[in-house]
Amino acid sequence: MTALTLSTAGAATLRADALVVGVAKGAKGPVVAHGAEAVDTAFDGKLAAVLDALGASGAEGEVTKVHAPAGLKVPVVLAVGLGPLPEKDESYDEEALRRAAGVAARALSGAKKAAFALPLEDASAVTAVAEGALLGAYAFTAYQGGEKKAKENGGPKLPLAEVTLLGAKPRDKEHKAAAERAKIVAAEVNIARDLINTPPNDLTPEAFAAVAQTTAKELGVKVQVLDEKALVKGGYGGLMGVGKGSENPPRLVKIAYTHPDAEKHLAFVGKGITYDSGGISLKPAGHNETMKCDMSGAAAVFSAVVAVAKLGLPVNVTGWLALAENMPSGSATRPGDVLRMYSGKTVEVLNTDAEGRLVLADALTRASEENPDAIVDVATLTGAMVLALGNRTFGIMANDDAFRTSIHEIAEEVGEASWPMPLPADLRKGMDSPTADIANMGERMGGGLVAGLFLQEFVGEGITWAHLDIAGPAFHEGAPYGYTPKGGTGSAVRTLVRLAERTATGDLG
Repeated sequence: MTALTLSTAGAATLRADALVVGVAKGAKGPVVAHGAEAVDTAFDGKLAAVLDALGASGAEGEVTKVHAPAGLKVPVVLAVGLGPLPEKDESYDEEALRRAAGVAARALSGAKKAAFALPLEDASAVTAVAEGALLGAYAFTAYQGGEKKAKENGGPKLPLAEVTLLGAKPRDKEHKAAAERAKIVAAEVNIARDLINTPPNDLTPEAFAAVAQTTAKELGVKVQVLDEKALVKGGYGGLMGVGKGSENPPRLVKIAYTHPDAEKHLAFVGKGITYDSGGISLKPAGHNETMKCDMSGAAAVFSAVVAVAKLGLPVNVTGWLALAENMPSGSATRPGDVLRMYSGKTVEVLNTDAEGRLVLADALTRASEENPDAIVDVATLTGAMVLALGNRTFGIMANDDAFRTSIHEIAEEVGEASWPMPLPADLRKGMDSPTADIANMGERMGGGLVAGLFLQEFVGEGITWAHLDIAGPAFHEGAPYGYTPKGGTGSAVRTLVRLAERTATGDLG
């Protein structure tokens, strides 16, 4: 993990490999942002002119490297675009700061230390810049030979080793708390990314459960793992139905954080298909290569619970990880089979590639037995949601409109793109089965909403519930942008953590 320090040192006096400044897009060209005054002075007040001459405009995500003048103790000044210049008396948007810091950190991969002289108007800006830098510095190199390989020609660069935030006061309680929160949250998002990026031959349901057990022991939180024998005995037909085609049997993991002053209890449920071949309803060629990411929901839930525990929030949070591997074999569930779920309901399986809803159904029922104040499930559930919202936005469905609105607002606040989606009652009829209580498939059109309606059937009566379909943003296959890397993103972790924070303070709306 990249180290983070706060410093009141002047930008002209700090020694580092690079100095990061912000530049906004003004009406007549780039404008040097607040925080970089000393740097501009070192350029005789002409930094904006130099950047303009080099083609910089201040557009979001733009990076321009300039050789530092004699007045600075760094070899390079890196100017990063913040987007449009704010109106008078307005501050830079936190997400713009977060993305700019991420771009800068990624551009400085391989460096030992970088000083960030970005606008820090308040503690929230400290959080945003710190988060962006720590998330942008992420790299998954576990299978690439490590530091020795990085030093060789053509080897992967290691992440930026240290970030120093200039203008952030290490003795200011608010600044210090903001930085500590950013370090915890970013670390857990990056752990979720590591889990998602780990090859499925190494991250089986059993291996994922072992990670949860080890972490829980270190944190002092409670963990319970149900293996295949316990799942059969308990009647978890959804988990066993999905997992029985694999040599790696399923697991249901409960990780519970409690606080003596808590007045509310949240349950987070995560889809954890550690590899999804589609089962007997095999995925077509070209759709299998990234299916290690089908446990992104469970990774988000796990990391969110750990972050809440590390933050010591006065709220009880229980995470449920529904872990299975969906494989075709002689023992696999077939289209047409009927599964008896943990709830007692029967489900006709029309498509074994609609497996996420089956494991989630068992976990939702089990989570409901503890009667939490709210349940939020997170899943890479449907390709239909990607078609509806694209690759960067997750859908939110809920049985309570106010709760859905609150989660949408929270997600937008922390910089996770989301959109509220309906649960049209008329789509429920498409899942009627002549054989069982319900089928696992319904109408093709509106398939993401159909999946949400299926899950709703397994939520306990009277319990507030929301479903986050993160199929789009969970795994990024294109070029990195902002603080988002190629591969696993850790989508929804920050939303869940902020939800827990809001719940703890009674500020849920």
